[in-house]
Amino acid sequence: MASVEVRRVEKAFGTTKVIHGIDVGIEDGEFVVLVGPSGCGKSTLLRMIAGLEHISGGEILIGGRVVNNVPPKERDIAMVFQNYALYPHMTVNDNMAFSLKLRKADPSLVDQRVRQAADILGLTDYLQRYPRQLSGGQRQRVAMGRAIVRDPQVFLFDEPLSNLDAKLRVQMRTEIKALHQRLKTTSVYVTHDQIEAMTMADRIVVMHDGIVEQIGTPLELYDHPANTFVAGFIGSPAMNFIKGRIRVNGGQPAVQAEDGTTLPVAGIGAGRDGQPVVYGVRPEHLLMSQGAQGVAAEVVVVEPTGADTQVYATMAGKPVSAVFTERYSFRPGERVTLMPKLDVVHLFDAETGRHL
Repeated sequence: MASVEVRRVEKAFGTTKVIHGIDVGIEDGEFVVLVGPSGCGKSTLLRMIAGLEHISGGEILIGGRVVNNVPPKERDIAMVFQNYALYPHMTVNDNMAFSLKLRKADPSLVDQRVRQAADILGLTDYLQRYPRQLSGGQRQRVAMGRAIVRDPQVFLFDEPLSNLDAKLRVQMRTEIKALHQRLKTTSVYVTHDQIEAMTMADRIVVMHDGIVEQIGTPLELYDHPANTFVAGFIGSPAMNFIKGRIRVNGGQPAVQAEDGTTLPVAGIGAGRDGQPVVYGVRPEHLLMSQGAQGVAAEVVVVEPTGADTQVYATMAGKPVSAVFTERYSFRPGERVTLMPKLDVVHLFDAETGRHL
């Protein structure tokens, strides 16, 4: 196992710069997820760690050793790809053993490692099958098994669950997390799915347009987003945003929305009276008001999921969503009063997007 350090790393394709001086430190044995929308640079960064992309600037260290000019096969890493990349003419056993056989490892060691990996991944009964005889989830296990037998310092995962159906994705992300807890190998995982990131990561690196927006544990990013991008990307359904201005009337702060609606807040942090802000509240933090306090809203669409009910409404002239675990009987067009939980309302500077 080993730590991974990314120091001021840059990447350019010709004159187009796609990675802008990124710094990320990954501790020995840590599971770190790179997450962000398509085109943010997360897969490019992973490929640079793997040695599959040239680094335009900065340094990458694995286990304290600078690997900028070290070939991929000498970095002691193992990569699991989105499309499995299995050899169709080889059995599961041969696919998993291939890298060790290339190294001319002792046959008894090869057999031992393959059987250990197969036991961990529940593939013992499939060792003599071919990839075409396996389900998508089983093929992904074989791809992980091929990485495990190498006993690398670092695992790299490039959106490994993208080709699986929704139910299997949930199962496989649980299995990958359990696998990491068992092996304790440093892992870097790339995904665009923030639910995968939240449920699997020790720490998350949120990327956007080739920069790192914020690094932290899943709950740190959820509870204390650094800016509107992180706040809107982490959490499902996404955080509601309403533009307005801070108003301090007789010492009682509030935010006045663009349509004149008063939005309650507990405090204004570093804000000032009259400052343009973005008012942020998560769907699960909008409650049905039991009294006179609250903000008027009109129901537009109701989506019952069983465990909860998602309601899309118009509030302060803007579309918002709310999530309720209670079984309310909402109807489109109905007028309701919603009360934000004031201790978890967020205010962001309207110009910079930074959290106040």
